Amino acid sequence: MRPSKYIKQFVPALFAVFLLGSCKIGKQYTRPELHLPETLDSLSVDSTSIGDYPWEQLYTDTVLQSLIKKTLEYNKDMLIAAARIKELAAMKRIDFANFFPNASLKAYAEKEGKDYGGKYKPDNDAQVKLLVNWEIDLWGNLRWAREKSMAEFMGSVENQRALQMSLVAQMAQSYFELVALDNELSIVKKTVDARRESLHLARIRYEGGLTSETAYRQAQVELARTSTLVPDLERKITLKENEIAFLTGEYPHQITRTTLPEDVLLSSSLPVGLPSSLLERRPDIRQAEQAVIAANAAAGVAFTNLFPKLTLTVGVGAQNPEFEDFLKSPYHLLSATILQPIFAMGKNRAMVKAKRAACEQAAYAYEKAVLGAFKETYNAIAEFNKNKEIYETRLRLEQSSKITLELAQLQYINGVIGYMDLLDAQRGYLDAQIGLSNAIRDKQITLVNLYKALGGGWKQ
Repeated sequence: MRPSKYIKQFVPALFAVFLLGSCKIGKQYTRPELHLPETLDSLSVDSTSIGDYPWEQLYTDTVLQSLIKKTLEYNKDMLIAAARIKELAAMKRIDFANFFPNASLKAYAEKEGKDYGGKYKPDNDAQVKLLVNWEIDLWGNLRWAREKSMAEFMGSVENQRALQMSLVAQMAQSYFELVALDNELSIVKKTVDARRESLHLARIRYEGGLTSETAYRQAQVELARTSTLVPDLERKITLKENEIAFLTGEYPHQITRTTLPEDVLLSSSLPVGLPSSLLERRPDIRQAEQAVIAANAAAGVAFTNLFPKLTLTVGVGAQNPEFEDFLKSPYHLLSATILQPIFAMGKNRAMVKAKRAACEQAAYAYEKAVLGAFKETYNAIAEFNKNKEIYETRLRLEQSSKITLELAQLQYINGVIGYMDLLDAQRGYLDAQIGLSNAIRDKQITLVNLYKALGGGWKQ
């Protein structure tokens, strides 16, 4: 029978074997039982969540939007994550290719002569071989490997999304902190100017014999103490600018920004969605689940390695020592190889146990990720709900401290109170101003944390 005719009859048989070998043994993945709470917030039971809003809708400052866009495009961690996706996409393609026959072509030619007692005799050789190897996936080994590579690829995609979510939040928080530091520095510089005026007034009163030298010296101390806050704040501002530049993938430089608003208006209640939807919105949770799927598939690969592997080989070609008769010497090869592990000192079964233990670890890591996400969300909701009250109390404190200082300055000039009473009022007003500035900053950061906790910041 001619080789081509034989192969035409054999190939359908190969496909029949492939179809018959469709068994996939091993434990299929099921999501761990999580026992989720019924609600995220007693004030909101709607499925709508601010986590579904685009980050541009939440952060309306155009300068901040520009910094976030630059971060998502040039941040080195984002570029690393994108390259990782490309790597795992290629690896996924390799595991997919293993389902199909592997063909290789070998061409070989040799011209050689040997001398037999003065008589030259040629010993030439020429051959061309086409070999096709095909591993039949009898037990699902290749399908488990394919599922593992697919889960790892999807995990890398979720990792990039989780990284984007974190970077958006990190940039927004750093920007708000920088603006708040600018405002605090402005408050301190104005206070330093006020301390100079107080020192000038204390010197006049001391030289006029109205107060003791102690009050004058105390005014000098207070000016020096307040002045030391300036370089410390300038240092913090520089470090924060360097942090923002690093996030955008740039070398340290001065960051353009706006000023801190007098107040940040937030809704009394923002929609947070349902607990089950949190699992679908947060990419870090989905990444952890993909790790469980990959670990389960790796256990499936190890388990199917305990069973025989069937490899089919088809070869056709030609071989002849004489080049002119090369095409007159065709040959073919059909073979089937079954490889069954027999004895390896328990290595294969130990590998199955190891992979199953790794799958158990991944399942616990997934449950931990879910618990951590809910803890972060509940904390963010609690902070958001209390932040308005904190701001209002600090606003009243700042207003009362300002009135108290104005009265103390008037009474000090008229000699009703001493310098120490004026100093207490000045310190109280400075602390109240900084506290109010921090409260405004915290309102902004609270919204950032709530948005991130609800899975916002990665959707385009």
